[in-house]
Amino acid sequence: MIWTVTPEPYDSPVAAALWRAYYTEVSDRWYLLHEGRRTDPDELEREIAARPGTDLAPPRGRLLVARYGGEPAGTAGVRLRDGSTGELTRVFLREPLRGKGGAALLVRAAEDAARALGATRMVLDTRGDLVEARALYARLGYTETEAYNDDPYAEHWFAKHLA
Repeated sequence: MIWTVTPEPYDSPVAAALWRAYYTEVSDRWYLLHEGRRTDPDELEREIAARPGTDLAPPRGRLLVARYGGEPAGTAGVRLRDGSTGELTRVFLREPLRGKGGAALLVRAAEDAARALGATRMVLDTRGDLVEARALYARLGYTETEAYNDDPYAEHWFAKHLA
């Protein structure tokens, strides 16, 4: 099977389905860890509606979709924080496709998209329980850095200079 990564409108049906899968997984993971329950369906719908992804639209952002064998498999988004800093977000692969190289491909494509937007540096935040994500970012040359936002769920911040 072959991986492809292409830009996708943030509001396409493919993007919406992948965003729902991403948000369900990370939300359920947090609630199971901290409260022993899954995300309340009404809360999930409110949060998805509150974060539609408009910040991932051109000219200041991009949403990328990875496909494996032509089927939607995951996403990565980048948005400009300022004229030279891009922020990586929504990095996600459907569970059955993890471990096949798609995540690294998505992050590298997001870095290329950030460069095309004029960024020379990429930042991201993540949670402590997302150990796989933290390992991926470290493997791809991201280093932990000081907090750059006050997101209540962010526990680790990373940065990388884009050559």
